[in-house]
Amino acid sequence: MAQDNTVQSVRRAMMILEELATEKEGLGVTELAKRINLHKSTVHRMLTTLLNQGYVEQTASSDKYRLGMKLLFLGGAILERMDIRREAHDLLKELSEKVNETVHLVVPDGYRAIYIDKLDSNKTIRMYSQIGRIAPLHASAVGKVILAFSEESFIHKVIEKGLTRFSAKTITEPKKLMEHLKKIRELGFAVDDEENEEGIRCVAAPIFDYTGKVIGAISVSGPTVTVTQEKIKEISESVVDCAKKISQRMGWKGKP
Repeated sequence: MAQDNTVQSVRRAMMILEELATEKEGLGVTELAKRINLHKSTVHRMLTTLLNQGYVEQTASSDKYRLGMKLLFLGGAILERMDIRREAHDLLKELSEKVNETVHLVVPDGYRAIYIDKLDSNKTIRMYSQIGRIAPLHASAVGKVILAFSEESFIHKVIEKGLTRFSAKTITEPKKLMEHLKKIRELGFAVDDEENEEGIRCVAAPIFDYTGKVIGAISVSGPTVTVTQEKIKEISESVVDCAKKISQRMGWKGKP
């Protein structure tokens, strides 16, 4: 029984941390308890423990809680051991300087993708994104290009889990998505034309390892006023070239 309680406590602590990660300004106990469907006293007790351990902090101006700096230390340890991030960073910098738009690096994580590196452009208008943010596989350029080069059985599992709509342009029909992924494989890159976020257009290409397995993706993202339809061909060539160089560093021999 004691072990079951311990497992339940750990699970609840993870739920709290994951929910706090969705709110930059933090959450109060009442709102947090409502979101994760737990009693306020339980949430408050667990927050107190997490606060004492440094995993959450309480804002000085309110009673809200947010993620603590100790998590940054843990996350940094994970990023440091990721070879793909280390091998890609200088090439991402070159790409960002060449196209003068925001560049992202993502890796697959189950039925989603996660941003593990980002380089901003020097433009006044900048992308709101951050390392650790999640990208949907069916509604983002990086997600779609990873999905396109994944095994067909995995693609069907993603479809079975449901194709959530994020904007008016999100592809939510399975047959249409399958046709779209086929086109991505033919082109070698994917475009997110305001499918994940209105006003934002992205171009992405896949990264492969020595076995030919897709292990990540890079993208160039920006407002539709700067990443125009006319620029997609030029940007895609730069993105694909950069992704190939990263893949070669990861041992890729030329075939997905």
